[in-house]
Amino acid sequence: MLLWSYFSVVFTDPGSVPPNWRPSIDEERGESDPLTLPDSSGLQSDPSNPRIRYCRKCDHFKPPRCHHCSVCGRCVLKMDHHCVWVVNCVGALNYKYFLLFLFYTFLETSVVTLALLPHFIAFFTDGDIPDTPGTLATTFLSFVLNLAFSLSVFGFLILHMSLVAANTTTIEAYEKKTTTKWHFDLGRKRNFEQVFGTDKLYWFIPAYLEEDKKRIPCLNGLDYPVRPEFDSEAF
Repeated sequence: MLLWSYFSVVFTDPGSVPPNWRPSIDEERGESDPLTLPDSSGLQSDPSNPRIRYCRKCDHFKPPRCHHCSVCGRCVLKMDHHCVWVVNCVGALNYKYFLLFLFYTFLETSVVTLALLPHFIAFFTDGDIPDTPGTLATTFLSFVLNLAFSLSVFGFLILHMSLVAANTTTIEAYEKKTTTKWHFDLGRKRNFEQVFGTDKLYWFIPAYLEEDKKRIPCLNGLDYPVRPEFDSEAF
């Protein structure tokens, strides 16, 4: 499962903006009326359209929650961050796989740490140690490294699960430090389902139920429901 999750993150496109994508009139509020303009170039720097986002580097419109990655050189749907460990961006289409990769990495390093724990304790308590110095050094270093890696991955996993619970990303969490309301926060249950899907059997594997892909619009990386009471003037 660890390798499956890892390669899913590496080889799954995090989400690119479709070439002909155009924003709706009120895309941030979840309405789907198409925006029909004879000349859309004026929206690049139009302060009267704060909800219509445009990427000057890619020269196209940006869907909600989309950000430009300077490493990949393109816009990524619901971009969280660019991860050097997976040599890929983490975005809308592979975020679940990234979280599962963290989860199974934590489990693997924790199991190895527990397996090495008796040998680590014996290293300090046994008066007559039968193992060779090389074996002892390897065991000691393996325990320390696995413990440190397990704790660091656990902390990273907790951080990202808190982001999932709030239906936000690392970039968005930084951008909305002064925001009291977050319009994409639909409650912990729905927030969780927008990342992991509704079928519990699929929560722990790097895949989605086909029905979830059709039923949950945000899994395509372009459409995101918002809180019904949110006032559009807050943008």
